[in-house]
Amino acid sequence: MAIRFTILGSSSSGNCALLVTDDCTVLIDAGFSARKIGGMLEEVGLTPDAIDAVFLTHEHSDHCAGINGLCRKRPLKVFANRGTATVLHRKLRNRPDWQIFETGTCFEFRGLEVESFQIPHDATEPVGFIFRHGHGDLLSPRRSVAWVTDLGYAPELVRQRIRDVDILVLEANHDPALLRNDRKRPWAVKQRISGRHGHLSNEAARDLMASVERPSWRHVCLAHLSRDCNSLDAVEAAFAPFRGDGHGFELSVVAPEGFGPDLSL
Repeated sequence: MAIRFTILGSSSSGNCALLVTDDCTVLIDAGFSARKIGGMLEEVGLTPDAIDAVFLTHEHSDHCAGINGLCRKRPLKVFANRGTATVLHRKLRNRPDWQIFETGTCFEFRGLEVESFQIPHDATEPVGFIFRHGHGDLLSPRRSVAWVTDLGYAPELVRQRIRDVDILVLEANHDPALLRNDRKRPWAVKQRISGRHGHLSNEAARDLMASVERPSWRHVCLAHLSRDCNSLDAVEAAFAPFRGDGHGFELSVVAPEGFGPDLSL
């Protein structure tokens, strides 16, 4: 096995994914309570004690709410840049074993190569990640996963980074009409969500995918859907051009209340 990858949950209410190699078991973000994450892990045959590290994209609660609880029994290794760690550290009763990286650098953890890159979002120092594993030979094929959520638009840097990965996780956060007509959110919040440091709409995510020439994707997971300002029907309508033959990859939509596909590469 090179990589096993499962999105345990992804929406505006919480985000967390599981990545397993022969050498490590890690979480990408931990945006649910530790108890809920434990229940999610049990459903895939694991416990929180199996987690070797957590990789954080930024400090918003829907990406880090479980850190305090996960560190209750032990100082779990948590990889974050200095901006994210500084903001979050002050709020935690149970302190992690911080593993600080510099945004834009590549580093390694137990055979897992990790690349971080800056994304435009209204957090202190938000990043996307690319995880790579394997030596590139017959016995250990080289495989990769990109985790790209929480960005208001896609700079050229993001387009370059996501082109040559096997699995792409990309947010399709909202439908513009549903966001515009939503009665729960004040106008200022709607402006934030749709702004250049907010979240990608269905159409923006679709256009980003269409703009990438000759991608290496095997599977694309559309994630971080808003419960109120998006719908599975709206996502399916927007991404209909990517369904069927001719695109070379499978497309999955992660419902706000469900798991993503269990993928092995």
